[in-house]
Amino acid sequence: MATSEELDNPPPPDPVNQVESGEQDDVGDGAAIEAPPLQFGYMRFVYAAYMGAAILVAFVIAKAGHAAWYRLSQWRPSFGEPKDEVVYLAASLFGVIVSVALWRSDASRHYAIDVAEELSKVSWPSRKEVSNSTTVVLFYTLFATVFFTLMDQFWKFVTDRIYSF
Repeated sequence: MATSEELDNPPPPDPVNQVESGEQDDVGDGAAIEAPPLQFGYMRFVYAAYMGAAILVAFVIAKAGHAAWYRLSQWRPSFGEPKDEVVYLAASLFGVIVSVALWRSDASRHYAIDVAEELSKVSWPSRKEVSNSTTVVLFYTLFATVFFTLMDQFWKFVTDRIYSF
């Protein structure tokens, strides 16, 4: 049996047993609130990297396949014009296969996870720090441009005077 103190101060929710996004969580007084979506942490970057790899491989294979089919149709007209729907489907399947093969490779997966984990520990600059640094860079770039333009005009003036004799 729970004491009145335990009922007044319930333990914090267990992060492992969080409610899925979109499901309702009863508060107890009849009202329901929507639970926040689950976060994947740094693993979302690993998943995104593998998806990006699949898309990149598919893109490169699609372009190479289209070019190869076009060259082949120039050599043997019986092949006809490249059929992009066939090339894109084959390239997409190849991209997925490469991505799954990389995921199944322990060395590749652990490397990607280690990189994402280390990047999650990086302290990124705030918006204000980035805007201040950008302003400083733009100011000094403008200053250097004006300075070197004036120096160029000065030396042009000097060399024109020297060579005009």
